Amino acid sequence: MNSLRLGRRAVLAAPLLAVPLLRAAAQEAGFGAFLAQVRREAVARGIRAATIDQAFGFAQYLPHVIELDRKQPEHVITFAEYLEKAVSPQRKENARRNLVDNWTLLNRIWRSYGVEPRFVVALWGVESDFGTTMGSYPVVGALATLAYDGRRSSYFRGELLAALRILDEGHIRAAAMMGSWAGAMGQCQFMPSTFLNYAVDYDGDGRRDIWNDRADALASIANFISHLGWRGGEGWGREVVLPQGFDTNATGLELKRPAGEWSRLGVRPVDAAPLVATSEASLVLPDGDGGPALLVYDNFRTIMRWNKSTYFAAAVGYLADSMGRG
Repeated sequence: MNSLRLGRRAVLAAPLLAVPLLRAAAQEAGFGAFLAQVRREAVARGIRAATIDQAFGFAQYLPHVIELDRKQPEHVITFAEYLEKAVSPQRKENARRNLVDNWTLLNRIWRSYGVEPRFVVALWGVESDFGTTMGSYPVVGALATLAYDGRRSSYFRGELLAALRILDEGHIRAAAMMGSWAGAMGQCQFMPSTFLNYAVDYDGDGRRDIWNDRADALASIANFISHLGWRGGEGWGREVVLPQGFDTNATGLELKRPAGEWSRLGVRPVDAAPLVATSEASLVLPDGDGGPALLVYDNFRTIMRWNKSTYFAAAVGYLADSMGRG
């Protein structure tokens, strides 16, 4: 009797076990057909077939990438929590050391692109912890997965084609093209399209290598932020104290006032340093009423064109300030 029951259970379980396998097989077939479409499009754009075939050898479907793309954070991090990680004491120490160690190179880059060394180092530090955290996902596989089964398939398909262009130009080998789960690459964490438009071969070796070549990576950071509208010598902003009863409706990046007018309204820097009277500034409350207040200039907006996050832009500013304001 017991053996009969076990036999029936096995018969009933077999179709249930087969469902995920069939689903995976169908997904794999669909993914393969998708890659064939992309291959045709890439060839039509002049990318060599051999490059595509080699790259697609690393283009496995990555279910974990889709999980990360669709995952909603259970805990909304506060500004203070973000800064604790992004501008930790250790990172500030590393920033100062990297500023000194790369001073000659950073000064040349400053003369070339007009971006102060401390801001190049700060962007480098916040993006990839000075090149130590660049991501462990194969970029081609991650982008192909997101283009096939993601929320923004059209966007990621374009980035996948851009990645193939990078490989075809010989800047990096497919096996070494690693990045974040969303396809951001190298010490700058550039998306492939950003790489094509702004990455720099600063050492003149014929390759734009933002993964392994520090000169290329730092110059690429400066070139990109410069093209986004960086204003040399103007800083980014500073943390301020608001007077009691201040109308916080008069905040946000949309509202710009001369710094002197903010002073007349009782807004004061926490470090007692004078505001730049000739600059227009906006008052930003990253955590809303009751949280820290930042009076920010146009360069803050420029950093937000790099990453549309007030937290990110402020972290870059704080880290830059930890290296001095000269």
